[in-house]
Amino acid sequence: MRTRIQLAAALLLGGAASATLAQDASAILHTRALAATCANCHGTDGRTVDGSAIPSLVGMPKSYMVMQFKAFKDGSRPATVMHQLSKGFTDQQIDSIATYFAATKR
Repeated sequence: MRTRIQLAAALLLGGAASATLAQDASAILHTRALAATCANCHGTDGRTVDGSAIPSLVGMPKSYMVMQFKAFKDGSRPATVMHQLSKGFTDQQIDSIATYFAATKR
């Protein structure tokens, strides 16, 4: 009887761990998808080509990126497209994108 209880407990804990890993994987995938929206202008994985007037995003400090994103969003930093695009992101999404690119190595 005791072995069955231990086995049931182990199965429950294993299932909980699997659910946590699935949630983590889902969150990572969601963040990567958000970051991929920047690829049209900032290049694949946020890496622009050499000599581009558009800045590369990889390795950019998170606080700087959030500050610039919010400046585009509130209109205090002029832009051709970013002031419109930035309005489509929530503060949480901006934070996720900035975290992603700050953690990505150049």
